Amino acid sequence: QLQLVESGGGLVQTGGSLRLSCAASGFALDYYAIGWFRQAPGKEREGISCISSYGGSTNYADSVKGRFTISRDNVKSTVYLQMNSLKPEDTAVYYCAADRTGWGLRIDEYSYWGQGTQVTVSS
Repeated sequence: QLQLVESGGGLVQTGGSLRLSCAASGFALDYYAIGWFRQAPGKEREGISCISSYGGSTNYADSVKGRFTISRDNVKSTVYLQMNSLKPEDTAVYYCAADRTGWGLRIDEYSYWGQGTQVTVSS
């Protein structure tokens, strides 16, 4: 059974850092593109970063470009999102998603989703 589990969320002060992990099980991560999304209270879920199946290509939303870095370790079946210089507006539930054919920052490009991890940035 294909499963994605996010971890690494928590409470951090403005300017701090967190590293989120997305651990995959039940499938070979190598063949899947991974996207990171977030959803703040009262707002729609938005794509913030994605990485191609073998990590050769990455993309970022303007809101996180230069502060967040996506990477993957296919041996460990894990994708990471390093988040630096965090701001209160980064507060949201963060989700990872996987797809074998899609790649991008749109929700409809991904078939499999994790349950999310909460990130709270205090001012």
